[in-house]
Amino acid sequence: MKASKATIDQKLNPEISALLAQSKMKKYGFSSTKSVTYDEFLSNKMFIIAAIRSGIPYTLFDLIRNFTPFSDKDWANFLNISTKSLNRYKSSVDFYFKPIHSEKIIEMAEVTNIGLDVFGNIEKLKLWINTPNFALGNLQSIDLLKDSYGKELVVSELVRVNHEIFI
Repeated sequence: MKASKATIDQKLNPEISALLAQSKMKKYGFSSTKSVTYDEFLSNKMFIIAAIRSGIPYTLFDLIRNFTPFSDKDWANFLNISTKSLNRYKSSVDFYFKPIHSEKIIEMAEVTNIGLDVFGNIEKLKLWINTPNFALGNLQSIDLLKDSYGKELVVSELVRVNHEIFI
């Protein structure tokens, strides 16, 4: 999908604000009607913790999924569920992911956000993620994203690429 960061933000900002304005977020101290941007959300650990604990709604996941370089098969692998289950959630009204899945969704959103800052577009990021990387033991970045330690390695490598630090 070809989308600029501005387009992504334009689509995701209202959904993030709606998530944080929900009544179930009040127990985490979020009852404000203040608009929160996608970037503000991803940079605020308290927002992230509250969203993980209350669960990411399918509507937000679907928007995030559409702006990442990952296929439905990749998402099913990251979330450790079948693609059939993932598709079934789509038809469920008001479906919320469990905290364990919500955390993984946000981690992949973070990787995508950082990758877009580094590469400028989703196509270049997708190519980088699916290409073996010497600095990552000749593994493809996508193969490391299933767990949080691998995600941290990928994020660290993206930061090095951004600063032109090559091993």
